[in-house]
Amino acid sequence: MLRDAVHDLLESADGPPLVAYEARGEIPLKEIDWHSHVRGQFFYVEQGLVITRTDHGSWLLPPHRAGWMPPGTRHTVSIAGPSHAWAVFIAPSVAATLPDRPCVFGVNDLFRAIVKRAASWPLDAPPDPARDRLFEVLLDEMRRAPVEELHLPWPEDRRLRRIAMAMYERPDDTRGIDEWASWAGMSVRTLTRLFRQETQVSVAQWRQQARLACALERLANGDPVSLVSDALGYATPSAFVAMFRKAFGDSPGRYLARQALG
Repeated sequence: MLRDAVHDLLESADGPPLVAYEARGEIPLKEIDWHSHVRGQFFYVEQGLVITRTDHGSWLLPPHRAGWMPPGTRHTVSIAGPSHAWAVFIAPSVAATLPDRPCVFGVNDLFRAIVKRAASWPLDAPPDPARDRLFEVLLDEMRRAPVEELHLPWPEDRRLRRIAMAMYERPDDTRGIDEWASWAGMSVRTLTRLFRQETQVSVAQWRQQARLACALERLANGDPVSLVSDALGYATPSAFVAMFRKAFGDSPGRYLARQALG
């Protein structure tokens, strides 16, 4: 089967330097548990929302973004809503020239066109100089693409991670920093200092980024703004919309429409 042949290539450093395939429609498996690949991977999303998590943080992939995962990186994948995406796997020898950490980057029309062309290449095709040239252009586009701040960093400290996990799982929890510090058995000063040291953001900024991640996932699944606002702990939908507009420069409805158009 084609799926088996693709899987064999994903777990092999040999074979073609690039393997790509298209994933379209309602994907039955919405949650993919912890795993890794021998090859480096990027996932280009055209419709839907993909959330991937590593040991060090979570990344959001709205439409018209690509998420890069270096070879051997443990990660999970969650898919929200009907999805249309391309998965591209790159041999370790080539991936060594790309970022050594996961990231999300914007893509242009040339990048999209090459990815879509690569998905049509036969897996057992002999080497082809024309394909090699296109692959080099794709790598150049990846290296020059703008990295986007769609990252939710996770702290390493056990106490901080416990707080972060509680905030992530219950975005409607409105406890203040004093209460969080007491709950974790820390002083407020220690909590604020260590949290910024390990995540590069404040506790308040981290919680807002976690809420935005939850909001995007729920909106992609078709939840109305009123339900999303309530799930995130906002007193009114207008307060949620104001926060969303400040973060993304548009209302939820306009933002999703803009992402769908590219």
